[in-house]
Amino acid sequence: MDILGLGSKVDADFILDPKGQRKQVDVKIDETKRSSQYVYYNGEDVAGTVQIKLKKNSKVEHQGIRLEFVGQIEMLSDRSTIHEFTNLTKLLAFPGELTENVSMDFDFLNVEKPYESYMGINIKLRYFLRLTIIKRFSNNVFERDICVQQLSQYPEINNSIKMEVGIEDCLHIEFEYNKSKYHLKDVIVGKIYFLLVRIKIKHMEIAIIKKESSGTGPNIYAENETIAKYEIMDGAPVRGESIPIRLFLAGYDLTPTMKDIQRKFSVRYFLNLVLIDEEERRYFKQQEITLWRKQDKDKDKTKQSTKQYAHFERPNAANQSEENGSGTNATDNSPATEVVSSENKSDAFSD
Repeated sequence: MDILGLGSKVDADFILDPKGQRKQVDVKIDETKRSSQYVYYNGEDVAGTVQIKLKKNSKVEHQGIRLEFVGQIEMLSDRSTIHEFTNLTKLLAFPGELTENVSMDFDFLNVEKPYESYMGINIKLRYFLRLTIIKRFSNNVFERDICVQQLSQYPEINNSIKMEVGIEDCLHIEFEYNKSKYHLKDVIVGKIYFLLVRIKIKHMEIAIIKKESSGTGPNIYAENETIAKYEIMDGAPVRGESIPIRLFLAGYDLTPTMKDIQRKFSVRYFLNLVLIDEEERRYFKQQEITLWRKQDKDKDKTKQSTKQYAHFERPNAANQSEENGSGTNATDNSPATEVVSSENKSDAFSD
C-alpha cells in the first residue's frame, strides 16, 4: 500500500519469450525456494520487452531509465563480496516523466556468457537483467534472472579408469570405470574385482561427491556434498569375486565440472568407493571424474541457430556408440598399482 505517497508507484515486468518457444528449467534459489528460468547459451542474443506499469492515478518523474545485462559471482559466506564479470548497459529512456504504462523493446546482441549458472553452498554465479528507473532520491530497481547453460564438445579422449589399490597384506582390489568423462545424463558402468581379502568386510558403498572450493589464500572455503549414495555389496566378499556397478546420472541435480572460474571458485566431482568392515571401520578410495553438458536432442523448443551452438560438434561414428554407454573406450593398458596403509587419511584407501 502506498502510504503518504512514499511507497513505490511503479512496477515492471520482463517479457522474454512471448511465443512460448524457449526452454525453461527449475532453478534452486535457496534451501526452500525454486524458480522457473529461461535457458540461454553462450553467444545467443538476449532480447525482449520491458513493461513499466504505473499504479492508478500515478506519475513518476525520472532522470532516465537504464537496462543492464549482468553476470556476477557472489560469495554467500560474505554478501559484500560481489564480482561482476559481465555488464552491458542500454539507456531505454532519457529524463522525463511517466504518466502512463509503457513498453520498451531491448536487445543485447551476441552476448558472451562464458560460464554456466551455478547455485552452490558458498557460491552463486548468476546472470540477470536489471532495470533501473533513476530518480532524484531513491531509484526503482527490478531484476529478472536467466539460466545460462554451457554446451561442450564430445571429448576427443575419454580413457577408462583402471587402478589397483589396497592395504598391504590385508586387502587388494582392482576397480574399473568405463570412462573418465561423463555427460550429465550418462551412465557410469564399472566393476570391482577382489584380488586379496583378509579383512572381514560387511558391505560396500559407492557415492557421487561434489567438492566446491571458493576464495583465495587464507580465506578458502571447501565444502563437500554427497549427491548420491548406493550400497553395491552386502556381505563378505571372497577372492576372485567381481561386483558390477551401474549408476545413472540423469536423476540428480548436477552441473558440469567447473575449474578455477574467474579465480574465484571450482566445482569438481568424485566417485567415492567405501568398504565397511564388521568393526565399522571405513576404507575408501576417491576417483575424480569430469562432467559435461551435451545438447538436448528434442527437449529444447528454441530455434537452435548455427551461431548458438558454434562450439558444439556432432560426434563421429566412433563416438556415437559411446553416447549410449556401449562404445569402446581407450583404456590404460598399464594401470597404476597403489598400495597404501590404513593410517593414510588421504583420498586413497584408508579407514
